[in-house]
Amino acid sequence: MLNLLREMLHSPVLDIVQRLKHSTGMTVTELCTAMKMSYMGVKQHCVELEKAGFLDTWRRPKAAGRPEKLYRLTAKADALFLGCGHTLTLDLLTTAERVYGESAPPKLLYTYFQAKGEAWSAKLAKATTLEERARQLARLRSADGCLSNCETDAQGRLILVEHHRPLRELAARYGIVDELECEMIERLLGCEVRRSVEEVSGLVRVTFQIKTTAHSA
Repeated sequence: MLNLLREMLHSPVLDIVQRLKHSTGMTVTELCTAMKMSYMGVKQHCVELEKAGFLDTWRRPKAAGRPEKLYRLTAKADALFLGCGHTLTLDLLTTAERVYGESAPPKLLYTYFQAKGEAWSAKLAKATTLEERARQLARLRSADGCLSNCETDAQGRLILVEHHRPLRELAARYGIVDELECEMIERLLGCEVRRSVEEVSGLVRVTFQIKTTAHSA
C-alpha cells in the first residue's frame, strides 16, 4: 500500500517512512542528505509523525560529543505495509483444526509453502549462480511484502535482509511458519540458511545468512 501511495502522492512524509523502514533509525541530517531536503522541512515532518504515533526516537552514542537523536518507526506504522490478510487466514486455519483435528493447520501450511516454493523455483531456473538466485529470490519476496534485499555482511557472505514480516501474526499462532519459510528458502537456494530476527519498537530486521556449502536435502 505504501508504494502505491508514493506513486500517487510523491509526499516527503511517505519517503521518510519508507527510508526509516529500511533502517534501524536515521537522524534528521541523514534524512536530509538522502532526500535532498532542508533540515527544517524534514524535522517538521518527523515531529508531526512522532506526535501522531508513527515515529519514536532513540539515542545513538558517538565516539565524541553528545549521542545522536534518531527517528525510527513504531508498530503503528506497520499498517502502511503489505500484510497477508492474517485475520482471514487464522480464521480458516482455526476452522480446519476444529473440523479436521489439530494436525490440519500444520499440513495446510506445509502444502502452502511447498506450492509457493515450486512456483518460485520455476522463476529461479535461469539463475546460474547462488548470488543470482539470491537476488532474484529477494525480488520475489519483496513483491510478497517482505521488503527484501540481497546484501553481503562484514565477512563478505551473502545474506537476505528483510524489513517487514507479512506472516508475523500467522507465525505468532503457528510457530511452524518460520521453520517452513526458512526450509523453503534453503530448497530454493540449495544452501543451508540461518535465520535471525531483530525487533525494536516498530522496526523489523530479518536476516537469512546464506552458507555457501551445498545444502543436502
